Amino acid sequence: MTTSLVDNGVNVEALLGAREAFADAPQIAQFQWRSTVSWVNGTHSRADVQTFFGFGEQQTHRKVFAFDIDHPLQFAAQDNGITPVEYVLVALGGCLTAGIAAVAQQRQIQLRAIQASVTAEMDLHGILGADPDIRNGFSGVRVDYRIEADATSEEIEALVAQSQKRSAVYDILTNPTAVTVDVS
Repeated sequence: MTTSLVDNGVNVEALLGAREAFADAPQIAQFQWRSTVSWVNGTHSRADVQTFFGFGEQQTHRKVFAFDIDHPLQFAAQDNGITPVEYVLVALGGCLTAGIAAVAQQRQIQLRAIQASVTAEMDLHGILGADPDIRNGFSGVRVDYRIEADATSEEIEALVAQSQKRSAVYDILTNPTAVTVDVS
């Protein structure tokens, strides 16, 4: 009998090691994520992400990640990047998908493909101020997965459920989060 190794590209030992380190020193689990957004012109802005705080000290990504944010031509904008709400969909799909890969690695399930289709419904009457009874944000979000893996459908559903349970972005979207806006 030969045993094949599962490799979904996730270092589960490092993740479990971090969890153990957090148990021994809970203060190092306190993180602060950051983004600096600068206006370019019109509805176009650019976000840079480079530093964050975690593991008890300042951290730096290996490079600056830049994201252009704009609105489409249909909104009298220049379409220099995706809209802010589309970034939310990207973040949700990315967080859930990463979680599926990590849980699959830990459960020794070999993945072959994962594809998430993330959609959200929005009535622009709210954000444009045309109807004060309509909310500005999404009225609903849907994530549909196509997953190919060496697993039963029940095991795949359990991967998705565990990823959803541990997803930071899913939590941010489904639970109220205090947001403070200051002007200096």
